[in-house]
Amino acid sequence: MLNLTHAQVAGAGGTPRREPLLTFVGRLAPIRRSRADDDEAVDLRYVVTGPRGYLRLLLGMVRANRPWRLVPGLSKALATALATGAIATVNATVWSLAGTLSTPRLVIATVGSIALMVGWLIVDAGLWHRTADASPEARQRDALYNASTVVTLGLGVLVCYAGLVVVNLLWALFILNDRVYTSVTRTPLDGGQYWTLAWFVASVATVGGALGSSLESDEAIRAAAYSKREQERLRMVRDEREDHER
Repeated sequence: MLNLTHAQVAGAGGTPRREPLLTFVGRLAPIRRSRADDDEAVDLRYVVTGPRGYLRLLLGMVRANRPWRLVPGLSKALATALATGAIATVNATVWSLAGTLSTPRLVIATVGSIALMVGWLIVDAGLWHRTADASPEARQRDALYNASTVVTLGLGVLVCYAGLVVVNLLWALFILNDRVYTSVTRTPLDGGQYWTLAWFVASVATVGGALGSSLESDEAIRAAAYSKREQERLRMVRDEREDHER
């Protein structure tokens, strides 16, 4: 069981009576109310229980982070990815490689490049949470924070990846010459070749974007990955951990 948030209850009236059935259903709910301890400054707290409760909390944390903000937030990484894609699109070796890749291998390249980008951002900006507190609640809380970070970054990078596919496809349609492409690959340049090339180049460009993200400051990456309230909360957690280590 994990604390979700504390809610201040207005008024000094007594607790309303509840029917037994409603009480039973409330105990089975993924998010339910719980009376606070006497020494706490709140009257009521909300807790999550069970897989459904944790899933709802995780989705709420990801939604609050707004993953789509990652696209404009990582301007240097995105510029590097676009430049990498533009160069790769006119590279004859990339043409030959793209023509030999099957759909499963393209999917593996997509997953691998996105995972590399997410992992690079987490390691480079220090977004992975570790606590010195060995209590089960602290471990559950850190697991939720880390899961929300991975999902937020994963969705944001996926949006970037989709944008790269579109940009690379338009660039290929504009720049490629059918005769030159055919002379190199011995394959006619048709719609399928355009799509395969744009898809593969997006994976290559995402890897380039991961390297380009090193040019971003840690604060810029945190600002792109987290909402303002989440940044404040993480700063408080980091300060508490430093105080505990001292």
